[in-house]
Amino acid sequence: MQVPSSVRLPIELAPPPGFDPARPETWPRVEGRLEWVGGRLLWMPPCGVRQFTQVWEVMRAIDPWLRQHPEFVGGTNEAGLLLDGDVRAPDVAVFRAPDVDKSSPGYARAAPVLAVEVTGEREDETALREKARWYLAKGSEVVWLVLAESAEVVVLTSAGERRCALDDVLPEHPALPGLAPRVRELFRQAGDATTDD
Repeated sequence: MQVPSSVRLPIELAPPPGFDPARPETWPRVEGRLEWVGGRLLWMPPCGVRQFTQVWEVMRAIDPWLRQHPEFVGGTNEAGLLLDGDVRAPDVAVFRAPDVDKSSPGYARAAPVLAVEVTGEREDETALREKARWYLAKGSEVVWLVLAESAEVVVLTSAGERRCALDDVLPEHPALPGLAPRVRELFRQAGDATTDD
């Protein structure tokens, strides 16, 4: 489905009969991405190549740290989060291991320590900042906004924010000791940051 550029995203959909945000099987089957936030079912188009390759690079940068810190677990947006009635899905997340039941077929029900959002098709820094505010309000301690177009990362915490360029090292957060990759590590496969999705 081609969405005209004049349409403001996300698009609010009417929940189908029997919809229960806590039960994934009741969600509508649509092409694209869905979230339930503030009592609204929100639709975004599928992510483009730039976004899914960028998410992969973020995972690759975090994985060596996770292997050395079994007290944490990582996840991607397939499972999603259910927090205070909202369902949202960070592109990448790091949780404290005791907070996540890895055998559960449903949503994670704890805020990640780190939530990562990557710019995608029609989802710019402004949209990601709204999500970052939500994660911080729900209990996340740090949020990385990975801006594929400019090859930058904005690091947000309740204390403030820092914009990091390609040659910078991401600031280490006390809740994630030793997790401080160079920004360039998050963009290894991306190539030219100015190419289209």
